[in-house]
Amino acid sequence: MTDLGVVSTLPRPAPLVLGGQRFDAARPAVMGIINRTPDSFFPAARFADDASALARIAAMLDEGVDIVDVGGVRAGQDGDWVSEAEEIDRVRPLLRAVRERFPSLVLSLDTWRAGVAEACRGLIDLVNDTWAGADPELLTVAADQGVGYLVSHTGGLAPRTDPVGVDYGPGDDAVVDDVLAGLASGAARALEAGIRPDGVIVDPTLDFGKTTLNSLALVRSTARIVALGFPVLQAISRKDFVGETLDLPIDDRLEGTLAATAVAAWQGATAFRAHDVLATRRVLDMVASIRGDRPPLHTDRGR
Repeated sequence: MTDLGVVSTLPRPAPLVLGGQRFDAARPAVMGIINRTPDSFFPAARFADDASALARIAAMLDEGVDIVDVGGVRAGQDGDWVSEAEEIDRVRPLLRAVRERFPSLVLSLDTWRAGVAEACRGLIDLVNDTWAGADPELLTVAADQGVGYLVSHTGGLAPRTDPVGVDYGPGDDAVVDDVLAGLASGAARALEAGIRPDGVIVDPTLDFGKTTLNSLALVRSTARIVALGFPVLQAISRKDFVGETLDLPIDDRLEGTLAATAVAAWQGATAFRAHDVLATRRVLDMVASIRGDRPPLHTDRGR
């Protein structure tokens, strides 16, 4: 890569390697969201059948997606409980179909259950452990499959629990310090289990076990999370902290999402979980070029 004079004080994103592909400062990853659910919080990301999900994935590839994250259970506590068997029935056929149609696409499984990850053996490149090790066997299953593993922070909440009465202490440092300690500990466990260092992703997990002020503090402290030395994922897209900050419903949260995305990308996050793939791709590429990590596609102006 051409040396574009990167500002020396900018955090250097740790590289992420999944499915034989490398994501780094010059190529930050867009993780597109596919919810194989009837009730996830953003209706546009709900897919009732595999055919519609496959059509969206094909469109995401045209928009510049790098990773597709498939989940079968709504994150929040609203909606019906989903058994492990039903979750498997929702995600495994889709993952198999995606693997057959798009064999080089990096696939992530959004689950907290070891049994679901085991049922998807051979179909995934990453286990997105959304609920911070609620099932301790999930990490073992990921390591045994040789796939990447995402370390999350949920403030100790059980799966599908909405935050109530959250209090990490006064000021930004309290929540940031708690998140840093939790992510460092989780990453250490992942390494000990045998996950490759460039396959361990840390995610401050905005909104999960967090107030809006907590999540805002974590976005502006992204550089401190990057300093842990692992690739950082920021899952910002259309979340409640964006909605509460701007007093906007889910459908109107794109601009707030992209503003927070740019701030986190400037500070060195490597990957971004997103509903709006094309817009996120363009923001990340522009930020990477401003940072000096990615050359512009054209430089004809003024010649």
